[in-house]
Amino acid sequence: MIRLVFKEQPTNKISEVKEMQWRRPEGMDEYLMPTKICDCDNEEVKRKAQELVKDASTPKEAAMKIFYFVRDEVAFGLDFTDVKTSKASHTLRTRTGFCGLKTNLQIALLRAVEIPARYHRVNIRRELLQGILSDFAYKHFPEMLYHPHCECYLSGKWVACEAFFDKGLFKGMVEKRFPAASQIHTIDWDGENDLIVTTPWVIKDLGTFASLDDLWTETTRLIVRRSPRIIQRIAIYFSNRHTNKIRQ
Repeated sequence: MIRLVFKEQPTNKISEVKEMQWRRPEGMDEYLMPTKICDCDNEEVKRKAQELVKDASTPKEAAMKIFYFVRDEVAFGLDFTDVKTSKASHTLRTRTGFCGLKTNLQIALLRAVEIPARYHRVNIRRELLQGILSDFAYKHFPEMLYHPHCECYLSGKWVACEAFFDKGLFKGMVEKRFPAASQIHTIDWDGENDLIVTTPWVIKDLGTFASLDDLWTETTRLIVRRSPRIIQRIAIYFSNRHTNKIRQ
């Protein structure tokens, strides 16, 4: 069985953080490598990943620290859909992103500390987002959405860890009695069992992927072709303002 080994360090300083060494099994490299969108080799991404796991004593703890950072410190919201703004490093800087951007950042942070991670794509019904987005944004979303969540490799198995709605937003959804909130059992992850928040809305399972670069590039081209950037900017601003009010 493959395993992660942490080297003991006498200090918690970021410059001398515990170092994770992955004894890579054959065929696992593709789940650790950077891509154009998942830029886990970006210096900002690497520094943040090291900072997050500096006190972790096991791979499970490291993965959980990354999960809760992405879930709560990266607010669920809309952003532009082009290759530049889709990069993990961009989402790390803006601290805002929809499901695909949050998943991509989570995977990049995991890969940056040598924990294999991949995308699991499904089709979901857009009803999940009703009330969470502004009416204008919601009406312009397709009926069926392509949705990825993160899976990471721990203790010899792949585990789903979907960091979709941040805690503040989910609390607001519960308090305002959104229909979606009543169908979500939990948004917490224990590092051992699958957490898939979107299960009630899944229409079709599309499988797992090491990279979504090609799909992402094609999708963003279609969106840009249909919606001028100025229209996107207006929709993003008002929709995120609407979503932030739910958190309050």
